[in-house]
Amino acid sequence: MSDSPIGNPSLSPSGIGFALSSYVLWGITPIYWKAVTMVPANEVLIPRVVWTAIFLLILARITGRQAETWDIDLREWGWTFVAALLLACNWGVFIYAVQTDQVIATSLGYYINPLASIVLGLLVVGERLNRVQAIAIGIAGVGVATMTLQAGSLPWISLVLASSFAFYGLIHKLAPRPAFAGLTREMLILTPIALFGLGWLIIHTSDEPGLVNAPLKLQLVLTLTSVVTAAPLLLFHAATRRLPLIAVGMFQYISPTLTLLLAVAVYDETFTMTHALGFGCVWLGLAIFTLDSVRRARELGRTL
Repeated sequence: MSDSPIGNPSLSPSGIGFALSSYVLWGITPIYWKAVTMVPANEVLIPRVVWTAIFLLILARITGRQAETWDIDLREWGWTFVAALLLACNWGVFIYAVQTDQVIATSLGYYINPLASIVLGLLVVGERLNRVQAIAIGIAGVGVATMTLQAGSLPWISLVLASSFAFYGLIHKLAPRPAFAGLTREMLILTPIALFGLGWLIIHTSDEPGLVNAPLKLQLVLTLTSVVTAAPLLLFHAATRRLPLIAVGMFQYISPTLTLLLAVAVYDETFTMTHALGFGCVWLGLAIFTLDSVRRARELGRTL
């Protein structure tokens, strides 16, 4: 039996299910990071990297992907090293923001991320915008500027999250590689750094709470960082194999929307009128850009 709806074979039910699952999991990850706030953000990165590497290596062994992981040249390892550092930066800032009750800032960052990727496409890849898309980006920029003026400083958490992940995506576009093998290699690069950090902590940590002095129960909870990290990513790539990229792009706003709801409804972060105006501009810009992309994709489909 076909997995695709009749008359629209590109939108498979399983693909929609994978996309929904991945973005819902990404959207609710603050719940997990709130549960391990006893360990500072920079120290949480250590088990996250190590356990994710172990998880992926076991999965590679089970699925027979070991050769795929290692079959690259020295130049590609250089790209992988840069991508790994960008990913670690993104993870660290995200966890720090969650731990310091700035979940709204993470939501804004991932709303801005698609726009940051577009800007990099313009500057680096030589892509072009039409007039509608340029207006959409301008409106979203007004939203970011509004919140910047209200805060009196740049929303650095949002901008670092958006730009680091945009550059991470750019590297994967300039030096494409299989998603699973790429993430595994990035974890293998970060693991020695993480283990060095763990050794430093063991030598220099006193009786202060943290990773080294965490109770066994918390250490067991930290092993779940591998699943929290890898599961949504693997579901995402399963979705991209079954859905058009336009459809996947429409689903991506689920994640920051859920994060924003968590911040306001569960963690009692303040959502001001300035936030409403700023987010409203970003939402409007994203909506205009997405609708224009869908329209252009349909027109292209009719001409083929």
